[in-house]
Amino acid sequence: MLRTLDIVLIVVMTAAATVTYTIKHQAENKLEQVRKLDAAIKLEEDTIDLLRADWALLTQPNRLERLVGAFGADLQLAPTPSTQLVRPQELPMLKADVPPTEEEKKLAAAKAAEQTTDNIETGSVAR
Repeated sequence: MLRTLDIVLIVVMTAAATVTYTIKHQAENKLEQVRKLDAAIKLEEDTIDLLRADWALLTQPNRLERLVGAFGADLQLAPTPSTQLVRPQELPMLKADVPPTEEEKKLAAAKAAEQTTDNIETGSVAR
């Protein structure tokens, strides 16, 4: 009896150690993935900071003035006249906001009439 109990306890202890090791190994793998993701995020943040600094450098007014002076004749750049600037209220309506024409109304009515004639559901075709 005592030997059987010892063997059962050894098996249970071995199983518990195996489960513990497996869980520890999985946790270490997840931690490594988190570290890799943190490094990738840090790299992306550094890249974004570098690109912002580069953009700030490229859009400096003094630099742009020098470029306009150097290439103004080739590009034929001119200041935007104030008559070309509009407010949002002055823009034309969206296509969705335009009222339908008579032809569109007739077409929609015909389509609605066509759909009302065939309302039979057979169950064989998904609608």
